[in-house]
Amino acid sequence: MAKRLKGRKRHIVTDTSGSLLAVQVHAANIQDNHGAVPLLKSLGIAFPKLRYIFADRVYRGNKLLNAISEVGKWTIEIVTRSQTVGTFKAERKRWVVERTLAWFGRSRRLAKDFEATIASAEAWLLIASIRVLSGRVPRS
Repeated sequence: MAKRLKGRKRHIVTDTSGSLLAVQVHAANIQDNHGAVPLLKSLGIAFPKLRYIFADRVYRGNKLLNAISEVGKWTIEIVTRSQTVGTFKAERKRWVVERTLAWFGRSRRLAKDFEATIASAEAWLLIASIRVLSGRVPRS
């Protein structure tokens, strides 16, 4: 859910196809568990019927669940790496967010941290998302 840049962290939430649902950028000195709370609260308001979330190992523990308990009853499944050593195996649930961040990385503006404000960094992530989604629209 997070992508680290020098001085900033990006938290994104996608659906299973990799489309961006929510984004938040914050300073890098904030822990991932604390940074995900406002993102998930805004996600709960935007998508009240959402009940199931897949998350990375860094979000495990009761701290995050307790912080977002008033939003609703969510099930957060922690997706960990397989224990096979020496071989690479792409795991479906684990690679959705990584793939989306790779798509955003194709935008030159997002390859480096050029933005002076957090609001403009979030805006450029939304613009990159629009670019990715518009590429999926079939041409007639």
